Amino acid sequence: MANAKLGRTTDQRMALLRNLATDLIVHERIETTEQKAKELRSVVEKMITLGKRGDLHARRQAESFLRKVDAGEEGEQNALQKLFTDVAPRYEDRQGGYTRILKLGERRGDGAKMVIIELV
Repeated sequence: MANAKLGRTTDQRMALLRNLATDLIVHERIETTEQKAKELRSVVEKMITLGKRGDLHARRQAESFLRKVDAGEEGEQNALQKLFTDVAPRYEDRQGGYTRILKLGERRGDGAKMVIIELV
């Protein structure tokens, strides 16, 4: 199932995964379709691994992939800051498996299988 096309061209698919990865890091839990969640899992795991490495090169690699979003309210962090200061240190002793997928059932409109993907 690796590299599912998700009915999109390559640039659209990469933009989708960038947006989903950024949102998952910021909110730590998002609802999406099962196939998107399965593709997103590998992307987020790689981002967290970069966060665990923590050096300048890893930070620049993560920055080149994650979407640049404003922090919004005062005191909030953007996705890159949160990845390196909050999320990655949480998994320091864990060797992979940073996400969990919970099945919700089918979406009413088109019957797509919906899931919640969250950070463990």
